Amino acid sequence: MRVIHVAPTPFGADGLFGGGERYPLELARALAADIECELITFGRSPRLAREPGGLRLRTVRALFYQGGHPAHPIAPALVGALRGADIVHTHHLRSASSRLAGVLARLRSQNSAVTDHGLQGSLWGGLLPRLFDVFLAVSAYSARELGAPPDRTRVIYGGADPARFFPDQSIDRQGALFVGRLTPHKGVDRVLAALPARASLRIVGSTGHDPRLPERDYPQLLQQLAATRNVHFLGTAADDQLPQLYRSASVFVLPSVERTCYGRSIRVSELLGLSVLEAMASGTPVIASRVGGVPEIVTHGETGYLVPPGDVDALHDALARLLADTALARRLGANARETVLERFTWRKVAERCLDAYALLTR
Repeated sequence: MRVIHVAPTPFGADGLFGGGERYPLELARALAADIECELITFGRSPRLAREPGGLRLRTVRALFYQGGHPAHPIAPALVGALRGADIVHTHHLRSASSRLAGVLARLRSQNSAVTDHGLQGSLWGGLLPRLFDVFLAVSAYSARELGAPPDRTRVIYGGADPARFFPDQSIDRQGALFVGRLTPHKGVDRVLAALPARASLRIVGSTGHDPRLPERDYPQLLQQLAATRNVHFLGTAADDQLPQLYRSASVFVLPSVERTCYGRSIRVSELLGLSVLEAMASGTPVIASRVGGVPEIVTHGETGYLVPPGDVDALHDALARLLADTALARRLGANARETVLERFTWRKVAERCLDAYALLTR
C-alpha cells in the first residue's frame, strides 16, 4: 500500500510550529513503519528527502498562496506528485491543497481520506466533503463538528511520542507552562489574571494573529498583564527544547476560551490539543478549559483538572492546588503518562488509521 499525505505547511523552522503541522508529520512517520508513506508539503522551492524510519518527505513548489495565507498553497506540481498513490490522505479539509488533492484523487479514481484540523474557510457549499471517501477525526468532538456521514467517519485521535516526552525524576519541577500560539482564543490573558501570587509561568509560542484585526495588539496586552508577575515569554522553542520544558514544569495549562477578551465568540476552540498529550506523556498534570475535544483526553481529578472556559477563579484555584501539593501533582502526572501509553501514542494512532485505510482497500 502506498499512501501520500498532503499538508499545506511543513512543521519546523521552514514552516510553522503548531499541532496542525506536527500531526501529519508524526502520523506519517508512524505509518511508515508498516506501509510505503510520503508526506507532501509546500514551499518556495522543491525538495526531496527520506528519513531513517522510511518516511519520504517532499516539498512541492507553491506557485502562490491564495489570499496570501500559508494554509492555501496553489501548486500545479501537485498534479504529478500524487500519481501512483493507492490512498491520498489530505490534512486541513478547507485548505486549497486539500481541495486540489481531493479533485485529483476523484478524477483518477484514487482512494482518498482527509483529516480536518480546524482551519476556517469555505466548504464549497457542502460539496467539499464529497471529494473524500473517509474522514479521520482527531476527536469525537471534531467528528461532530465536521458533520460528515457517520458511516464514513472514524475517530483516530492524536498522539505523543513517549520516547521523546517522558518524566525525569532528577529535575526539580517549577511553576506552570503554556505552549501554543499567542492568539486570543488560547486564553493566555486568563491564566495571567489567574496566576497565584509568587507562582511562575513560562509562555512558549509566537503570535499567530491577523494584523488586520483589532486583536493585533494581543501580544502587547499580554506583556502589560504580565508586567508585575513572575512570567517569562520564551518565544518559539526549538522542537528539541520542548521535552525539557514539559518535564521541568509542575503543571501544564491550556486556558482556551469560547469568547475572547475582545468579545469574539469562538465556535471551535480546541479539536484536541497535541500539547496537552505531550505534557501528559512527560508526566506533567494538566489544567485545561472544558472545551472541544480536551475532555476526551484529560480526566478531571485523575490526570489533571478541567475548568469552565474563561473562569479565572476556577483556573486560579486549580493552579494554586497543584502548585502547592507536589504529591498530588506527581500522582496526577503519573496517571497522565499512563493514559498516553495506553491510548495516545503515535503507534496507536497509526493502527487506528490503518484500520480506516482497510475500509478503502477491501
